[in-house]
Amino acid sequence: MRRFFLSIGLALATLGVSAQTPAPAAASPAAVAPAPADSSLGVKSANIFQIAPSADADPKYKDQTNAQRAEVQPGNNAPMWRAVGQGVTGVSSLPKSQAPEAGNLIQPFVQYPGSRLASAGEAWRQVRNNIIIPYGAALLLIAVGAMALFYFSKGTIELHGSETGRKIERFTPFERSAHWSNAIAFCALAISGIVMAYGKYFLLPIIGGTLFGWLTYAMKNLHNFAGPLFAVSLVVVFVTFVKDNLPSKEDLAWLLKGGGLFSGVEVPSHRFNAGEKVLFWAGVLFLGAVVVASGLVLNMLIPGLVYERATMQIANMVHGVASLFMMAMFIGHIYMGTLGMRGAYKAMREGYVDETWAKEHHELWYDDIKAGKIPAQRSAPAGAASASNASTASA
Repeated sequence: MRRFFLSIGLALATLGVSAQTPAPAAASPAAVAPAPADSSLGVKSANIFQIAPSADADPKYKDQTNAQRAEVQPGNNAPMWRAVGQGVTGVSSLPKSQAPEAGNLIQPFVQYPGSRLASAGEAWRQVRNNIIIPYGAALLLIAVGAMALFYFSKGTIELHGSETGRKIERFTPFERSAHWSNAIAFCALAISGIVMAYGKYFLLPIIGGTLFGWLTYAMKNLHNFAGPLFAVSLVVVFVTFVKDNLPSKEDLAWLLKGGGLFSGVEVPSHRFNAGEKVLFWAGVLFLGAVVVASGLVLNMLIPGLVYERATMQIANMVHGVASLFMMAMFIGHIYMGTLGMRGAYKAMREGYVDETWAKEHHELWYDDIKAGKIPAQRSAPAGAASASNASTASA
């Protein structure tokens, strides 16, 4: 114990001596002479403690090149990145005609609707991630929710009268082939697009990164192969059905009464009602054309077009918005063609409807058939075709 107290006393004495020993005087900032500055370059070099208030107070500070800035603040290459961010073109071995922006590391600043002023790549990211993705998901969920609400409140639209057993051909084999080709391609594009856009939110946490990476790669290839099929079938569908989708005076009454969906009383219509015509012109023609055109740009299939980053970014935004609106519209169409109306799916699958179905859902079309303006059978029946082939073979 005695030795312990002696050690403590010795340590305190040593500290006391150290505290009484004066430290060498620090050099006063005023005693250090400032380095000469070249007035043509602004601040060139100086002691950091002598610059008042800072180097950027000099009016020529921001005009320095990267080499000049390195003399003032070694390691500060802000001039280089400022030039890069402004779209300054560097050196590239690619031909200017094919790759006009190959020497540009970062795009110039732009401001897309809904984004802040930023480089074009960042502005595109803001629009996609902050507007298109979340609001697009909300649009699809609202469409699905509306159909579910309508189904659980109204149920399937049934026939009020009894079927007669007499059939009317609603869709020919060619029309059904065109429709199903377009429908299958659309579903493939919609599903693959949703997986690529939203899969990381609801699939990645469940199946993991490895399987999700394989799945999105497969969906990308499916999307690219289904796109041309959709584009060709869209043209065929338009040419096939455009005649019966021309507007008529009866369409206004159908729209004003909402097609009778809420009142339960069918509004007379021709072969296609006003709702189907709106879907045809707005969904198939307008949105379909926008989706196909922007898809061709994204796949770089338009000859003669220079595919710059800005072109691809705008095409991506347009493609996404048009696709989401198209999917929302066709959710209603798919609902009415399956759960929403009894006999609608069978009409597109087999091509025929009962006279009662035609009279209740498309009364004006039924009246034209009864008046002889439109034939009830527009294609050769399968039995007649077989009999004709048999007679030809016997001859």
